[in-house]
Amino acid sequence: MNEQTPPNRCRIVLISPAGESADGFSVKFTAAIAGGDVASIILPANGMDEASYQAFAERIVPIAQAAGIAALIVDDTRIAGRVKADGIHIEGGKASLAEAVESFQSRMAVGAGGVKTRDDALELGEERPDYVFFGRFGYDTKPEPHQRNLSLGSWWAEMVEIPGIVMAGSDITTVETVAATGADFVALSAAVFGEGVDPKAAVARANAILDASAPRFEPAE
Repeated sequence: MNEQTPPNRCRIVLISPAGESADGFSVKFTAAIAGGDVASIILPANGMDEASYQAFAERIVPIAQAAGIAALIVDDTRIAGRVKADGIHIEGGKASLAEAVESFQSRMAVGAGGVKTRDDALELGEERPDYVFFGRFGYDTKPEPHQRNLSLGSWWAEMVEIPGIVMAGSDITTVETVAATGADFVALSAAVFGEGVDPKAAVARANAILDASAPRFEPAE
């Protein structure tokens, strides 16, 4: 969170794309978060070896945290601990999620991904993660979000209290489509960090669209 009072509507989760160096992405990320409200950033390994992934995270996590944005490492609990990340995102299925929840949820957020079906989502939900992610890293290559992710996200928002994150498309305006599902968060990667995109302007536009069109959430009692 980079506002004292976060908006009571769908918020942005950024995802670092493949092929970025720590130096290059730090510039893009710093620009992006200057564009307005961002809740968190998820940092997949994107094919990096362990040392490279840790070095990348060591560069990005402090930038996020200085802005009040939660930084999450994907699947590697050791690196998450070393870089003092705010959370761990688990793609490895129910057993891996259960282990992470038991071992780490008392001191960091634990989220779940890898969902393909409603049954997948419900099985992961049984472990009470802090959120469930609908989408696949690096697959936001088309302007529109994947219809399956929208469908699952809408169903989840209606049925389950655990927050949902739904992957948007490569067109920044699709944040409105995601927000309409009732999702708590919209995930953006190519729409913010793609070739030729101004990250600051993209985040500013996304927030403006969400301010204008996203459903408002009732405050928790």
